[in-house]
Amino acid sequence: MSETAKTPADFWFDPLCPWAWMTSRWMLEVEKVRPVEVRWHVMSLAVLNEDKLDELPEEYRELLATAWGPVRVCIAAEQQHGSEVLGPLYTALGTRFHNRGLERTRETIVDALEEAGLPAELADAADSDAYDKQLRASHKEGIDLVGQEVGTPVIAVPGHDGEQIAFFGPVVTPAPKGEEAAKLWDGTLMVASIPGFYEIKRTRTQGPVFD
Repeated sequence: MSETAKTPADFWFDPLCPWAWMTSRWMLEVEKVRPVEVRWHVMSLAVLNEDKLDELPEEYRELLATAWGPVRVCIAAEQQHGSEVLGPLYTALGTRFHNRGLERTRETIVDALEEAGLPAELADAADSDAYDKQLRASHKEGIDLVGQEVGTPVIAVPGHDGEQIAFFGPVVTPAPKGEEAAKLWDGTLMVASIPGFYEIKRTRTQGPVFD
């Protein structure tokens, strides 16, 4: 790879998840401070959890019932207009869902589509299974890299040996900026590249900080 080439960082997201949203905003900062280009992909918490709904708390089951619409709209947008629309659409949806706390209604989705320069009729996909095959394929591509025991986001980058380095997370709040964003990126790649390394974790004492 030449000095001017950017490292592709494939990022699988579900717009429902506030923690994935935090990580995605960090990745936008990483693009500013490291030669990295994020490539957006859709995964689905609804698909991930569909076989274990009976094991989940009622509140989370109710949340997942609303999860199909946004990811279906995202995958429909990608299929009809190309993968380059996913970044702007994710930003438009996430800003409304998380920063502004808006309900995941058709009106909110249409507003986000319009901001992203996409046709409002894509919102029809929220109530359709027309693109579910493609949604499941995109989800599988990401989750197969890390296993079924994690959620969103999944990030994958090429390693020095040509093999992908993939991981869930990092889970962080608020989204680091500037040199802090660079340090977290460098450190994440360092530990993720170690064969046999699986997990660092501590109890969350703060919820997502949207700024």
